[in-house]
Amino acid sequence: MAFPAGFGWGASTAAYQVEGGWDADGKGPSVWDTFTHQGGERVFKNQTGDVACGSYTLWEEDLKCIKQLGLTHYRFSLSWSRLLPDGTTGFINQKGIDYYNKIIDDLLTNGVTPIVTLYHYDLPQALEDKGGWLSETVIESFDKYARFCFSTFGDRVKQWITINEPNVFALLAYDLGIYAPGVPHFGTGAYQAAHNLIKAHARSWHSYDSLFRKEQKGMVSLTIFAAWVEPADPNSVSDQEAAKRAMAFCLDFFAKPIFTDGDYPEVVKSQIAFMSKKQGYPSSRLPEFTEEEKRMIKGTADFFAVHYYTTRLVKYQENKKGELGFFQDVEIQIFPDPSWIRSLDWIYVVPWGIRKVLKYIKDTYNNPVIYITENGFPQRDPASLDDTQRWEYFRQTFQELFKAIQLDKVNCKIYCLWSLLDNFEWIQGYNSRFGLFHVDFEDPARPRVPYTSAKEYAKLIQNNGLEDHP
Repeated sequence: MAFPAGFGWGASTAAYQVEGGWDADGKGPSVWDTFTHQGGERVFKNQTGDVACGSYTLWEEDLKCIKQLGLTHYRFSLSWSRLLPDGTTGFINQKGIDYYNKIIDDLLTNGVTPIVTLYHYDLPQALEDKGGWLSETVIESFDKYARFCFSTFGDRVKQWITINEPNVFALLAYDLGIYAPGVPHFGTGAYQAAHNLIKAHARSWHSYDSLFRKEQKGMVSLTIFAAWVEPADPNSVSDQEAAKRAMAFCLDFFAKPIFTDGDYPEVVKSQIAFMSKKQGYPSSRLPEFTEEEKRMIKGTADFFAVHYYTTRLVKYQENKKGELGFFQDVEIQIFPDPSWIRSLDWIYVVPWGIRKVLKYIKDTYNNPVIYITENGFPQRDPASLDDTQRWEYFRQTFQELFKAIQLDKVNCKIYCLWSLLDNFEWIQGYNSRFGLFHVDFEDPARPRVPYTSAKEYAKLIQNNGLEDHP
């Protein structure tokens, strides 16, 4: 079962989740430093990313893992506040530049292509203090940061992700308030943050396009989290409509403006406007783009980057009382099928969902080039390096990915597994282990040891596909 020649096999990490060195060598604080240091059990056992995998000092160890796997691509993120401690180019931290230069240069020396994310949830605290993603001023700050990165690293980095999972981030950080900065704004925060995230992405894409593309010849996009959804009752029209709304609010909310026409899906606009009116708001809680902004936003991605982890069933749930909140706006209830295996936490094992998501993207967005920039399963028994069961979930996923490429003719070019290492999984702390390599967080040396999955993934990469099972 060979994948197309030249198919890219990678693994992903993110700065706050692996680096540690939270205040080393002039790094400024990020919102996650502040959030985790405040305690209050918002993170599992009040754990922090202060040291994490220690990748800031142990990059050489990470590189060994990458080489051991034989990866063709490595996706990592830059810490905005390690490079620009107060978020602005007023002060530039050379030690931060040196660190990322070494990573990029080492990868290229070893024949590994870097995919670099500019922003993976860790806003400099100095910018959060000015309103963060709820304030329009962040758009200019992000654009200047992006330009700084393009000019500093773009001679060697050709695949850029501006913003990681803005759809998840806007909801968890600024609406529900369970991610940093941790202040809930139910029913308004996600939409306000999303509006600014989309404009910030578009601005930085245009900066690349006009100032750097001709010389650097790279590509820029953003990554969108996509769960697949199915109607709970396939024969119920209201559940079918609910499933369509769920896809519109999750994936199309960001993809349609950027890939199609510069504006939100009609169902999203009408649904939020209707609920807002019902709740006595003078206008919709969803901000509007001007015609000029729509023109600026439309077409600002050079490939479609997507994360797939799991699938849910969706049922229509009328918001009779006009309650405020994201799921209340969508008027859905989401839940797993009782027959699905629960891997851990929120992840149920539904390998066929990846094929459906890819087909949806192909059909809805004019058959774009697709990069899967994250997909993974947590190891259920952290004490054991034998994760044969987890590899079986991966194997089934790769079979579905293969079908998407061969049968559905999806133009998927790269697959990046989450994650290279066990790491700080946000509010789950070190309790969720997604790594190909086990990390002992009790040991100051943070040794990396391969799980069975790492050995199997290395074989798959070497063969450019799965060995056929009898």
